[in-house]
Amino acid sequence: MTVKEKFESMDYSPALESRTAADEWLKANKGKFGLFIDGSWIKPKGAKSFATYAPATGEKLADITSARQADVDAAVQAARTAQGKWAAIGGHGRARYLYALARLVQKHSRILSVVESLDNGKPIRESRDIDIPLVARHLYHHAGWAQLMDEEFPEHEAIGVAGQIIPWNFPLLMLAWKIAPALAAGNTVVLKPAEFTSLTALMFADLCLEAGLPKGVVNIITGEGDVGAMLVDADVDKVAFTGSTDVGKTIRRAIAGSGKKLTLELGGKSPFIVFEDADIDGAIEGLVDAIWFNQGQVCCAGSRLLVQEGIAEAFYTKLKARMAKLRVGHSLDKCIDMGAVVDGVQKTRIEELIAKGKAEGADVHHAPCDMPAGGVFYPPTLVTSVGTENTLYIEEVFGPVLTAITFRTQAEAVGLANNTRYGLAATVWSENISRALEVAPALKAGVVWVNGTNMFDAAVGFGGYRESGFGREGGREGMLAYLKPKYERKLKEWKPIVVPAALPLKAGTGMPGVDQTAKNYIGGKQARPDGGDSVVVLTHKGAHAGLVGAGNYKDIRNAVEAATKAQPGWAASTAHLKAQILYYIAENLSVRAGEFAARLTALTGASKKAAEVEVDLSIKRLFSAAAMADKHDGSVHQPPLRGVAIAMNEPVGTLGIVCPDDAPLLAFITLTAFAVAAGNTAVVVPSERYPLLATDFYQILETSDVPAGVINIVTGKRDEMATPLAKHYGIEGLWYFGSRDGCANVEALAADNMKRTWLNYGMAYDWASDKQMAARSLMDRASEVKNIWVPYGDANEGGKSY
Repeated sequence: MTVKEKFESMDYSPALESRTAADEWLKANKGKFGLFIDGSWIKPKGAKSFATYAPATGEKLADITSARQADVDAAVQAARTAQGKWAAIGGHGRARYLYALARLVQKHSRILSVVESLDNGKPIRESRDIDIPLVARHLYHHAGWAQLMDEEFPEHEAIGVAGQIIPWNFPLLMLAWKIAPALAAGNTVVLKPAEFTSLTALMFADLCLEAGLPKGVVNIITGEGDVGAMLVDADVDKVAFTGSTDVGKTIRRAIAGSGKKLTLELGGKSPFIVFEDADIDGAIEGLVDAIWFNQGQVCCAGSRLLVQEGIAEAFYTKLKARMAKLRVGHSLDKCIDMGAVVDGVQKTRIEELIAKGKAEGADVHHAPCDMPAGGVFYPPTLVTSVGTENTLYIEEVFGPVLTAITFRTQAEAVGLANNTRYGLAATVWSENISRALEVAPALKAGVVWVNGTNMFDAAVGFGGYRESGFGREGGREGMLAYLKPKYERKLKEWKPIVVPAALPLKAGTGMPGVDQTAKNYIGGKQARPDGGDSVVVLTHKGAHAGLVGAGNYKDIRNAVEAATKAQPGWAASTAHLKAQILYYIAENLSVRAGEFAARLTALTGASKKAAEVEVDLSIKRLFSAAAMADKHDGSVHQPPLRGVAIAMNEPVGTLGIVCPDDAPLLAFITLTAFAVAAGNTAVVVPSERYPLLATDFYQILETSDVPAGVINIVTGKRDEMATPLAKHYGIEGLWYFGSRDGCANVEALAADNMKRTWLNYGMAYDWASDKQMAARSLMDRASEVKNIWVPYGDANEGGKSY
């Protein structure tokens, strides 16, 4: 073949990366690996093992030990023993170890990338040029956080022992995402890699030895899903999981009420939106990266293509032509675009979903590229002629399968993009930067890429909304996920306030002729309870103070509908307007301060001075919430690319708030004020014992220009009201303050749609403490962080600096 013919055909031979060093490492370990516990390699007697294979060839690479319960417990105990000393060496000491690990990753980058591609099946160029450099970047970045711990995170400390479970799609990178912030914060870890891809995690254990990391700081246990379940149930203080949404829900239910901290990075069905003004050729190259990077085995893969109708036909034509040029082959071939699917089990699942989608009417186009004879391969695939009800449009395939649909208007594009239970990532492709930056905040996704895709950096938090999980990895918020306030150590056990026995009414006195039954407050109006029942509210002496409605499921449903209707408008209103309304509420409360203090005294038995202090603190909290409404700014990150990542603080959505009995006015106002200051709407269940304070307060809301539906109040028994709130899919976050059993119930039910929760786990907060109720901390609890990546520069200018 001549040079001209080669150039025209772009046909070239495989260029295999040498695997000599990797084979020598496997041989040195005799193809058998134990567990890494307390700084030593352990091969427990009688423990079973399982084989790990190279997906590209099917060859057996090694035998991996399957941990047992005793091994998991030993690893957790080793981490527990080491944690105090690890935290005590200080930020600088931890920074030096993390720096050493980062340098070792760089020094051993070639063998790490080869082993990663052998074990996972991904192209060597992805492991070499993306995964391993990002591993080092995370370790370096978090060495910096460790160094700055005392300055950047005052009054915070390590959570303790973190149990971490990672998936098989980015084995070493997921390890770094979890281990780096945990160690930087002063935690120790027990990490379980995926059974399909354990080798680079085991190689990382060798790097820990080479770096001289203290014993027990990092422990690595291997096995299948049952080992992960053992780790979740073990004596760990935090669970961090990346994997499927179904498993994430199972984990959340398993630890419900335990008080264990939890972060979950779960599945996705990310939209890739192409507007008619987009650079079509650029968008197609971005799409290739979005869906066929790592064989589509990416939680944030752009698996839903939304293309504007006017350019759809031309776009599909060009896309199919580009697909025909993709090369599928051996993972160590530096010339390929796509490697092998991780295992035959995953390939079978892809095939089953494709068959189901076809049966539902989908047109399936496989790229006409040559497929290797051996190994586990699946071709790049485009699915068209689908509606929003098709399985392939709805379900996460986790393979090289792209589902395409068209839209006409910008509003329709946003609606289609958000029509999913997931919310991990999204891509917007448009040459109109005004359009792109209008659409990006409207998308329910934790990460949005503009004119690009699959951009990651340790400085920029990554994580999802909705059923894509909660918590962030990377950035400042990723560090906070491994820290807790120091005051939590001193919290006392929560105790319910006992309702006194009612005093008998005196004969002949009767009741006042004017109805004194306080109603619910829903959609800006007083509403009678659906069930028609009332509950007597007593003074601290047992005398009748009044009646409130006994709320039920229908009342909660009505309140959620009102809050949901109001939420988009309230979230879109300016921060200045939110602040003004909160100041107005504070002003109106101060006018009636004496009345509320008297009500506090009558209901709770507090002294006149104590009641006045609680009212004054309530007014102060309203001022603090108003002050923070227009000061809870995001930030602009500068990742290593020509561009910026804009971190925006966004409201969670519709919050359910179940208030405690202690400090009944102050707690109610603190929680409600900061929830709405952040742009949320709220359905609030006030103190079960002292609800009249909240029903008095809605009179203030009615005179303070609060838009209808922003704050809704439903009275009733704490746990009877918490249950429907936890079950309701319209509630996106739930704050509950009550018993341990109540917390367990709420957390388990919240798993169904992955509500964000703030629970007291049976401990009592000091609502008067400015440290425990710090304004920025409260705003953080009421917000989600969205990172919008915006690359800039003109290729015609050569990307020059000015």
